[in-house]
Amino acid sequence: MNHETTPMPLSPLLSNLPLPDPSKPCIVIGIEGSANKCGVGVLQYVPPPSPDKMGHYKTLSNPRKTYISPKGQGFLPRETAWHHHAHIVGLIKTAISESGLQMSQINAVAFTRGPGMGGPLHTCGIVARWLSLKYGLPLLGSNHCVAHIEMGRMATSSDDPVVLYVSGGNTQVLAYNKGRYRIFGETIDIAIGNCLDRFARVIGISNDPSPGYNIELLAREEGAKFVPDIPYVVKGMDVSFSGILTTVERMWKEKGGSSGTLTRADLCYTLQETLFAMLIETTERAMSHTGSSSVLIVGGVGCNLRLQSMMAAMAGQRGGTVAGMDSRYCIDNGAMIAAAGIFEHQFGGRTKVEDSGVTQRFRTDQVEVVWREKGSNWKHT
Repeated sequence: MNHETTPMPLSPLLSNLPLPDPSKPCIVIGIEGSANKCGVGVLQYVPPPSPDKMGHYKTLSNPRKTYISPKGQGFLPRETAWHHHAHIVGLIKTAISESGLQMSQINAVAFTRGPGMGGPLHTCGIVARWLSLKYGLPLLGSNHCVAHIEMGRMATSSDDPVVLYVSGGNTQVLAYNKGRYRIFGETIDIAIGNCLDRFARVIGISNDPSPGYNIELLAREEGAKFVPDIPYVVKGMDVSFSGILTTVERMWKEKGGSSGTLTRADLCYTLQETLFAMLIETTERAMSHTGSSSVLIVGGVGCNLRLQSMMAAMAGQRGGTVAGMDSRYCIDNGAMIAAAGIFEHQFGGRTKVEDSGVTQRFRTDQVEVVWREKGSNWKHT
């Protein structure tokens, strides 16, 4: 697969605006709503007290609401947008209240421009523009994928890792090089989270709190056995999940249920082990290519403890380390958008209101991550 893309800066620089000083304090509110999570986060940067000390970023608040669709159904753009419309204003009020600040103390507004579902993105984008105009704040359109990476780097103090980004809409293996996060491998069909979600519908697993988490619990059940004859599709650095999904769905229909020989736990365990093994293989190959000794796992599927343990075993054999997060920051949230936004703001990024339309297709490697070129001397608290 050709991974080259047309460069597109995250936020155009406006020559008539002064660049913020990275040595000064900064507070950004971030709004996330690309899928079924609607979140608002407030992030603060505190500069170092002296040149020989470290500055730090602090999450002041990070409330979130999740649209949970009925069992056996996925979440549709229209219903998800309605959910975000109903909760976004309340989340902003909660985020500001929990932060202990007033809107007058906020320095910029960041929001998810894409990628994601059109309806939910539009709902949150409209609110972000309104906040920017009402309070006279700079607007920052963030890439959802880059935001996951920057939140992960910030929360785990990871400097320059190979990144495994796994979620409902994305599956990518990346590393930073020459101003961008370069995609070394990715899914060529459906994302891993989408694969898990769709299988959960077939076997009747609840979407509360999430189908992937409930699959993880079933896979842990004592007595769950691995089922052979499951496709394992790695093509160079890319992976394919659709054939695996078709196979386990067919197995469930033919051999599953109370009258069959296969249990839900069997197939959940088999599906997890197969999908994760493919990701471990491609991630290890990226580590070898880049010479990196560390891995950072981000995205909603990254919360899976089995994935984290398998990755840790691989990295340990190479003398490396793995950094992962819990559901506070791994799952879509507003603080991660504020994280990408605060970096962008500190290095002069701006999005004009007239250029702030959302986009469902916005690849990770289209973003110029100018702050990485400048280096970093900070930590997250």
